[in-house]
Amino acid sequence: MHKIKHIALWITGICIIIFILQNIINGFTDSLILISSSVLERPWTLITSIFLHGSFIHLLYNMLGLALFGTILENDIGSKKFLMIFFAAGLSASFISLFFYNAVLGASGALFGILGVLAVIRAKMTIWVYFIPMPMYVAAIFWVLLDIFGILFPHGIANIAHLAGLGLGIAYGFYIKKPSLKKKEDNTVMFVNEEEMRKWEDKNMR
Repeated sequence: MHKIKHIALWITGICIIIFILQNIINGFTDSLILISSSVLERPWTLITSIFLHGSFIHLLYNMLGLALFGTILENDIGSKKFLMIFFAAGLSASFISLFFYNAVLGASGALFGILGVLAVIRAKMTIWVYFIPMPMYVAAIFWVLLDIFGILFPHGIANIAHLAGLGLGIAYGFYIKKPSLKKKEDNTVMFVNEEEMRKWEDKNMR
């Protein structure tokens, strides 16, 4: 059985196709968007809303980020874990949104989850934010401040959903980083066998 690869690009393609359907089928968006007041009757919209977008610019920014950063993360942690963090962050953003917004749509929460993981496991990776180069962890701090500003001065963006996705991604980043560091330390110790230790003691501890 062949493993599915390039999940980030597949999801990007799916979102593009769905956006086209949104614009050619009447009522398509309304049937899949997350509306807080009706989520109990339509629980599937917690997931389906992730794949919807409100405008071409909304789609463009999210898909560029998903294709680029999603591919980087998928190559680092594997397709299965990538898919898990995409949906976990997206669902987290959708759930938190229920308490603050009447309706939401978009992959931004899932994307911010991806960015959160990268801010931990690739903290020093240089990226360009508004034409300014900065380490990934600095970019994450910048996005947090930007969303806090957006919360204080609302302008039609679900900033709290962004923070929910980012927070989950950061938490997951630390979760998967610790075991890998421990494994490296364990492997380092295993390379020093007893015979080599005795030779070092004979040479340096007389």
